[in-house]
Amino acid sequence: MKRIVLGVQYDGNGWHGWQKQPSGNTVQDALEKALRQFCNIEVSTVCAGRTDAGVHGIEQVVHFDTPLIRTPYSWVNGVNAFLPDTVAVRWARELELVAPDGDQFHARFGARARTYHYVLLNDKIRSPLLIGRAGWVFRPLDVEKMRAGADYLLGEHDFSAFRAAECQAKNPVKHMYSIQIRQQAEIIVITLRASAFLHHMVRNIVGSLIFVGTGKRPPEWMAELLAGRDRSVAAPTFMPDGLYLAKIEYDEKWALPQSPSAGIPGFFPLL
Repeated sequence: MKRIVLGVQYDGNGWHGWQKQPSGNTVQDALEKALRQFCNIEVSTVCAGRTDAGVHGIEQVVHFDTPLIRTPYSWVNGVNAFLPDTVAVRWARELELVAPDGDQFHARFGARARTYHYVLLNDKIRSPLLIGRAGWVFRPLDVEKMRAGADYLLGEHDFSAFRAAECQAKNPVKHMYSIQIRQQAEIIVITLRASAFLHHMVRNIVGSLIFVGTGKRPPEWMAELLAGRDRSVAAPTFMPDGLYLAKIEYDEKWALPQSPSAGIPGFFPLL
């Protein structure tokens, strides 16, 4: 048996999220169907992080085990032949099921850090070209105040104030390594890198930063939210349209052929 690792990119519009559902209309459903058609056997995949409906994947990482022998080129192009236009395997890497040092690659549990981008259109008028691609705020945003508010979230904290009620994570304590907010004309890209994220954590943080940016709350309010650990006090969950799972980081020994640009702060594929 070999462990195959794939880098998968997808447009979240039209899909009911990543995780398999009875409807069959999820990214995982589409990927496993394509793998079944390519391999002629059932294949069960494990992803680095499940994404909600409408959330995009610049570089989702997936693994599965198989006895089949294929080249990375064949895994990429063969599986892509059976995928819809909105989903694509970008790269493949074959690993031993158990490495010589006794370690085993795992897409989810082996991740050391995760990076998300949230793309905002800050303009008085919505853009039809960015529907489903970016969140929209028509009130002017003060990016400097948003940066000041974001600074309070850096480090290790209990992020219960930004955690969805249905979150299944056992521990709400995560380490936020960085939050960078960059603006190019009317486009604002918020890049968050952390050890892991709770359910809706990014969208809830973005919603609260927007409250700060529009002047509804001062930057210090972000620190108050952390300390209070009360989800009901923070801003509503912001729309999924502008959320991109950008990069998953692993030990270099796995030598995954990941995109060097996906996790760069401010990176946005459509710019």
